[in-house]
Amino acid sequence: MKERIRQRARELGFDACGFAAAQPPPTALRFQEWLERGCQGEMEYLRRTAPRRMDPRRVLPGARTAIVLAAQYLPPGAAGNSGPVARYARYDDYHEVLGRALDQLITWLDAGPAPGEPGGAAPGSGEKRFAGYVDTGPVLERALAQEAGLGFIGKHTNLVLPQAGNWAFLAVILTTLELPPDAPAKNRCGACARCLAACPTRAITAPYQLDARRCLAYWTIEAKGDIPEELRPALGERVFGCDDCLAACPWNRFAAGSRMLKPFLRPELCAPDLAAWLRLDEAGFKTRFQGTPLERLKHRRFLRNACVVAGNLGLRGALPILEALSRQADPLVAGHAGWAVRRIESRGVPRAGLESEAVAC
Repeated sequence: MKERIRQRARELGFDACGFAAAQPPPTALRFQEWLERGCQGEMEYLRRTAPRRMDPRRVLPGARTAIVLAAQYLPPGAAGNSGPVARYARYDDYHEVLGRALDQLITWLDAGPAPGEPGGAAPGSGEKRFAGYVDTGPVLERALAQEAGLGFIGKHTNLVLPQAGNWAFLAVILTTLELPPDAPAKNRCGACARCLAACPTRAITAPYQLDARRCLAYWTIEAKGDIPEELRPALGERVFGCDDCLAACPWNRFAAGSRMLKPFLRPELCAPDLAAWLRLDEAGFKTRFQGTPLERLKHRRFLRNACVVAGNLGLRGALPILEALSRQADPLVAGHAGWAVRRIESRGVPRAGLESEAVAC
C-alpha cells in the first residue's frame, strides 16, 4: 500500500513521500519551549493552536498515520542569488498549487481500503478518514517530515532533504489508515554552521534555535507593525522574505528545479522594477500580485517593505513617490517612506537618477 501511495504521489508531482506515526513527534517539547520564550513574536496563532500542533490526534480524531510529502521549488537559475522576493514566492501561491495535488491524492486514497478493512472506517460510522494541509493547519510539518524519513531539521530549523537540499514545500495528510512508519531521518549537519554565519541579523541564536523577532522573513511577511529601525538596513533588497540561511546549506548541491511548480513560475517576481512597485495603488497591487504569496501582505505592508528597500538601495529616482508616500494618512506607510527619504538624502547624491530602477535577482 505504501509503495502505491508513493507512486501516486510522484505521478501528481511530489518529489518525496514518507510515513510517520500520528503521534507527538520527539521535537514537540522543543516547540513548546520555543513558545514559552516568546520567540514566535506576533504569531500568537502558534501559541493558541500549540496543543493540537503537538499531537496530530487532536487534529483528526482516530488518526494513526501522517503521510508527509515534499515538492521542490528552486526556480530556474536561482541557485546562486538572492533577490527582492524569496525563491518560494516566485510562483503562483503554493498553497493552491500543492493543495490541488493533495486533494487529488486524498480522493485517490479515499477510494481505498473499504469500510471494515484494516484502516477503513467502520460501517455506518461516518468517520472522517483524511485531513490534508499545505501549511494551512495546526501541524508540525517539519517534525513529522523528519519522523517520516524525508529529511532532517537543520541548524537553521528548516528541513533538509539529503537528496535535494532545503528548497522544498511540505504537505501532510493525517489519516485513520494504519500504515507502517518509515525510519526517522538522522541529523547530518555535522560540524557545519554556515547557516548561522549567513543570517544577517543573527536570528539563529544557536544551532536549532531561531528567534523570529530578529528574522527578516518574519518582519517582511508576518509582522503587522513597524519594522524596527535597527533592522531596516539589514533588509537590503528584501521586499518579501529572506533566503540567506537556506542558500548557505551545502546540501543544496543536490537541489534540482521544481517539477510541480515549474508551470506556475512568475518571472516578473525575479527582476522587479521597484520604483514601479512603489507607484502601485491598491487596485494595481491586487492586479499585479493576485494569486501569489505576496498578495497576503496587503497593499500597506507591501509599501512598508518596498520603502525600506528603496532607502537601502538609494533609489533616487524613487524620491518623488517616496516623498508623496511620506505624506500619506496611514502612519505605517508614511513612517517607512519618510525613513527611506532621509536615508537616501543622507547620502548627499544629486537627485538626478533613474526614473525606473529594476532590481535583478
